[in-house]
Amino acid sequence: MQEGKHRILMLLQTAWVLLVVFVLKGCAQNLPPAKYDGFVYGHPRVDSDSILIEAFFDPVCPDSRDAWPPLKQALQHYAPRISVVVHLLPLPYHDNAFVSSRALHIVNQLNASATFPLLEWFFKNQEKYYNAQTRNLSRVAVANDIVNSVTEVVGNSYHSDLESGLNDRKTDLKTRVSFKYSASRGVYATPTFFLNGFVLPDAGSPTDFNGWKKIFDPLVGNEASKNQENLHFFL
Repeated sequence: MQEGKHRILMLLQTAWVLLVVFVLKGCAQNLPPAKYDGFVYGHPRVDSDSILIEAFFDPVCPDSRDAWPPLKQALQHYAPRISVVVHLLPLPYHDNAFVSSRALHIVNQLNASATFPLLEWFFKNQEKYYNAQTRNLSRVAVANDIVNSVTEVVGNSYHSDLESGLNDRKTDLKTRVSFKYSASRGVYATPTFFLNGFVLPDAGSPTDFNGWKKIFDPLVGNEASKNQENLHFFL
């Protein structure tokens, strides 16, 4: 009798494992995406001479909020040598990170020039979407509030597109792809920065403008080749 129960349990466990593998394999078939993940800031020339910063942000993360202004200042200071691509990583312990990230993907698809103004709006107003502030609200209520708020940022003509976008499986998949891309790069905290493919230290903490200057000055100055050794801590 006990042996029979053990066999049944083993069969159920095996079936569960096979189901998980099947689902993961099915999800993996959505990858790689048709285009590279991320939002390019401005209209920079991205080529072999550009210094590429990849920033991983959560739109309702306070540290991401604090990290963006000094990075933006550095980008403007060193233009056109610096290019920035922002990847969205909706952290699972931020209840409204996924729907906020999804709204950004929808707007980027509708009007790419509105993507970063909307990201900055989320940074400025993120407190209204913190866990404590929305604890007693349903997911539908939060989503409706985001649609109405985003409409005020990007224009009333986009209201119906935003509503339908939140019910579109494609925008859900785009947001998931961003999450999976972050995971594939080993990113687990926001903000996280990569410089020309190498991760910078102190993930999860914002870097001020002087911190960026210490990083960029050796790379963009006339003595860049001599100062490469100063960046050995990245390797």
